[in-house]
Amino acid sequence: MRSWPAPEVPHLPAAGLPSADSPLRLHDTGTGQARATEPGATARMYVCGITPYDATHLGHAATYLAFDLVNRVWRDLGHRVRYVQNATDVDDPLLERARQTGQDWRELADREIQLFRDDMTALRILPPDHYIGAVEAIPLITEMVEKLRAKDATYDLDGDLYFPVDADPDFGRVSRLTREQMLPLFAERGGDPGRPGKKDPLDPLLWMARRPGEPCWDSPFGKGRPGWHVECSAISVEYLGMAFDVEGGGSDLAFPHHEMGASHAQIATGERPHARAYVHAGMVGLDGEKMSKSRGNLVFVSGLRRDGADPMAIRLALLAQHYRADWEWTPGLLEAAAARLHRMRAAGRLPAGRSAAGTAAEVRARLADDLDAPGALAAVDRWADRALADQPDARDADADAPARVRALTDALLGVAL
Repeated sequence: MRSWPAPEVPHLPAAGLPSADSPLRLHDTGTGQARATEPGATARMYVCGITPYDATHLGHAATYLAFDLVNRVWRDLGHRVRYVQNATDVDDPLLERARQTGQDWRELADREIQLFRDDMTALRILPPDHYIGAVEAIPLITEMVEKLRAKDATYDLDGDLYFPVDADPDFGRVSRLTREQMLPLFAERGGDPGRPGKKDPLDPLLWMARRPGEPCWDSPFGKGRPGWHVECSAISVEYLGMAFDVEGGGSDLAFPHHEMGASHAQIATGERPHARAYVHAGMVGLDGEKMSKSRGNLVFVSGLRRDGADPMAIRLALLAQHYRADWEWTPGLLEAAAARLHRMRAAGRLPAGRSAAGTAAEVRARLADDLDAPGALAAVDRWADRALADQPDARDADADAPARVRALTDALLGVAL
């Protein structure tokens, strides 16, 4: 599956670059703490993608923007980045939407994936190196399920294959939830804890046997289609290997998706951990409820763009919230972001401004500290306010400063001024 075009990222001078003792720190759900990422020459990241039956609402955009910052900070620190993302282009929600609307499920998925690409391009999100659909990954998925079956880590229930969670002694370490906390979330987030015959209510589906009127593929287990969690396990292991640096997504993926996916990968490969850190973005709300497809309370990036919003103002509105926070969208956030963008662009067009060296150091430091984008933006704001207040003959004016701040804001925050 093709990705989307990569924006040009300016190269920044090393001045103000955090030392090797100040790497990117991220909050790891598995430990409950912010800790340093320690990638090698190549940093490896997997971010769970969309199920393409509606794309792209602001909750999606906020999540992919958070990991875009991870990508940018690592690159600025001198790492190459291998970034992988999936698209769940066959799954129950997609098939249900196709039935409701009378569309072919493949056409629906293709259309929404293209809209997602367009939105990501407009928001200047760096594309993944490998953008993999579930359908094209079915050979990888069946291979992983075969490995699990060879290790007695599957069982059959009326033709469907399940994974017994007790096969993994580390089950629960990703989300750090108790069994009592897991059960209602599993039911809410696509699981089937009440199905009779399961060995454990929490056991996830690996392979669903063919259902009438639904797509299916040949496999060693009979015709059917894959479960959700094993999809990301198989793709991530194939393209990143085990013990990659970051697996990311929204906070609602910590359980069951990332928990189950880690267990699948660890048992299938015999290695651990699946990922060194599990990093999760907060939820975006609207009118007092989490923004979600099931509730229908969505604000779409494409809709804002059609209404004339500058994509860079949308990006700034999202950057103004800390990535781990739960927050609520209001039209006022976009208005404030548009005003901020106007002020930044005005300062960036000046013939001279205050020195930007301290600003660069502060932006880098704030982002290295668990992606404090609001703090980084505040540093740019302070420079812009001083630059706009200065007279042309100010003694500390720097003719190169506006261009440096434009490059800094573009490279690290992804905002083109």
